[in-house]
Amino acid sequence: MNKLIPIGAAMLAALAMPVAAEQVNGQKATDFKLTDANGKTVQLSDFKGKTVVLEWNNPGCPFVQRHYQGNMQKTQAAAKAGGVVWLTINSGAPGKQGHVDGAGAKKWVAEQKAVPAHYLLDPKGIVGKGYAAKTTPHMYIIDGQGVLRYQGGIDDKPAARVEEMGAARNHVLAALGEMKAGKAVSVASSQPYGCSVKYAE
Repeated sequence: MNKLIPIGAAMLAALAMPVAAEQVNGQKATDFKLTDANGKTVQLSDFKGKTVVLEWNNPGCPFVQRHYQGNMQKTQAAAKAGGVVWLTINSGAPGKQGHVDGAGAKKWVAEQKAVPAHYLLDPKGIVGKGYAAKTTPHMYIIDGQGVLRYQGGIDDKPAARVEEMGAARNHVLAALGEMKAGKAVSVASSQPYGCSVKYAE
C-alpha cells in the first residue's frame, strides 16, 4: 500500500510526499495534505466516510476550458448534491501554463462558477506525481473507506471543442451513481485525455 512521508512545513503547498507513483483500483488511495486557495491545510483522510472526487486542473488547457463551458460545473453540482466532496488540484509548476497562486485560483473558480469543496495547490507536483496524474483533467473517485474506485477521463469523448463532444458518457457521474446504488463500478478506469500536467522539471 502506498504511504506518505511528511516533509515538514517548509513546503508552501504540498505538505506530504507519496513514495510510489501509481494508484490501484480496489486498494487504498494514498493520503496527502495540500494547501487550498484560502491557505487552509486539507488532508484527504479528513473526509473519511465520504466519497471524494479528485480533478486535476489547468485553467489554460483547452480541454479544461471545454469542460468548464458547463459540463464540469454540472458534474460538480450533481456530485455535491449527492454528498460527494470535490477536490480540484493544480499541479502546474510556477512559470508554466496553468499555474495559479491562491488568489488566482479563487478568481478563476468564481469566474467559472465552479463549486469544488477546495481548490488545492500542488506547485511542486508531489501529489500529482504520487497519483500519476497525467492530464488535465484527470479524474479519480475514492469511496468513504478511502478505496480508489475510478481513475481516468471525465468522459469517453477526447475532444477539445464542445461541438466535437457529441453524446459523451460521463464516467464520473456513472461511477458515482453505481456506487450510491451499491453496485460495482462498471467502468473503473479509462484513458485520461487533455493537456499534459505541467510539472516542474
